[in-house]
Amino acid sequence: MTTFQEARAFLLENRADYARATAGFRWPEHQPFNWALDWFDADLARDPQSRDRLALWIVESSGEEAKLTFAELSARSNRTANFLRSLGLKRGDALLLLLGNVVPLWETMLAAMKLGVVVIPASTLLTPDELQDRLDRGRVRAVVAAADQLAKFDGLASDGVLRIAVGAKRDGWIAYDGKEAAADTFAPDGVTQSSDPMLLYFTSGTTAKPKLVLHDHRSYPVGHLSTMYWIGLQPGDIHLNISSPGWAKHAWSCFFAPWNAGATVFVFNQPRFDAKSLLATLVRCRVTTLCAPPTVWRFLIQEKLADYKVALREVCGAGEPLNPEVIEQVQAAWGLTIRDGYGQTETTALAGNSPGQPIKPGSMGRPLPGFRVVVADADGNPAKEGEVTLPLGAARPAGLMCGYQTDGGRLSGTDGAIYRSGDVVFIDDDGYLTFVGRADDVFKSSDYRISPFELESILLEHDLIAEAAVVPSPDALRLAVPKAYALLVAGAEPSRDTALSIFRHVQARLAPFKRIRRLELVTELPKTISGKIRRVQLRRLEQEDDRVSPLRGREFREEEFPELKEGAAG
Repeated sequence: MTTFQEARAFLLENRADYARATAGFRWPEHQPFNWALDWFDADLARDPQSRDRLALWIVESSGEEAKLTFAELSARSNRTANFLRSLGLKRGDALLLLLGNVVPLWETMLAAMKLGVVVIPASTLLTPDELQDRLDRGRVRAVVAAADQLAKFDGLASDGVLRIAVGAKRDGWIAYDGKEAAADTFAPDGVTQSSDPMLLYFTSGTTAKPKLVLHDHRSYPVGHLSTMYWIGLQPGDIHLNISSPGWAKHAWSCFFAPWNAGATVFVFNQPRFDAKSLLATLVRCRVTTLCAPPTVWRFLIQEKLADYKVALREVCGAGEPLNPEVIEQVQAAWGLTIRDGYGQTETTALAGNSPGQPIKPGSMGRPLPGFRVVVADADGNPAKEGEVTLPLGAARPAGLMCGYQTDGGRLSGTDGAIYRSGDVVFIDDDGYLTFVGRADDVFKSSDYRISPFELESILLEHDLIAEAAVVPSPDALRLAVPKAYALLVAGAEPSRDTALSIFRHVQARLAPFKRIRRLELVTELPKTISGKIRRVQLRRLEQEDDRVSPLRGREFREEEFPELKEGAAG
């Protein structure tokens, strides 16, 4: 039987040998396993080679720092676990975690795992109504919240819910500091099965009410061996992942993947993102691995990257597909290639460009060790372009959720022969996957299939465009035509000349049937609180011809520009 430690060692040994890693990797079997106790405490916090290594390093924009070794964090999380147990929390209870990037977040995550308590990570951007939904549907037994979040609970229906405040004293709330009186050794109340529930995520809710994604003690801790492999993490690395707490990517790369490798989780807290400060911190703290969403990379390439002598060995992008021009500029400045990866809240990293492998421009790589990916058509048959699906049964990967938890507590979504991701990709003859779009984002124009991401990538190559979203706009002749909502870089004017320049750019780069026919220059794009553009909201503006929404900007149509020789032809 393969153990967690054996599976981890195999991937570390074959970090640059994709063929051997994918052929030889085996997920550990279902067996009693508590990652916080059986890996973090038993190995990382006790092994002489790692116990005194930094587990967590938080740097504030003010210059203040917090540093904790694996041994120290083990003891602190033990105190937290004993404290929570003394309040009555027990195995199977749900705890809502509403903290920023502060030490208690990591302490509480580890403590909850040790207790068998199910954590519901939540963003500090949530509204009171959204918190009420989590309290109700998550059947929350306790809340651990930061001082600036406490007022949101005033008036919420939360009878019987333990309220624990970090960094504040308030009537009706228990001070988190009370944990300091607890013992720093911990004894579990029983055995944790790998199938026991561990994390409950509320999805972003881009199109509907958030779904509840349930992960167990195998799917995330063990499953993120694939994420460790994709990022290329090694013991002793200093890893910075730019992601907000409350979302799956934070657990991916600020918790499980780096600590699976025995690396340091590095955090740089900025009240407002500043690319220069981030770059200077990368240099000063000798960060070795960096993962950031495309939005951050687009800000970074606006600086003179070559002036920053970073110690980076691996750079990655995730959240949404990367655009080619970003990759090219980072390569030119640092000699490093940003390696794209792909996964969902429902999964760990399931595909990616792993270290040392050939990278094809625009591709998000190949299936990672332990994942068998089938690109399937609507009937479930293999296809060159289709939906990313994962076979279940004997081939089911460890890094897949238990299922979507319904209000009645039942699970769905992984009870058939395959798991359908909802993401459409193209697979080439070498097995490389290229993102096309969400199944509900791809649309037809004159019977041609249009991928919003492809068109957005072309738009972002224009010097004046910071962000863009493409949606179908109703058209009497073509049924729909591609329309772009574009956010300009600072200082750019939403003028006719700017629009003409953009139209000329896309006309030179795209076939007539794909061309942007309508363009709206806006001051903001609607996003989820996890930072993803809500194309569904823009589609609704077009379908309803809503001209008074604050999201509207200045619209231009291709036919208004006689300077464009081909005009609306095609």
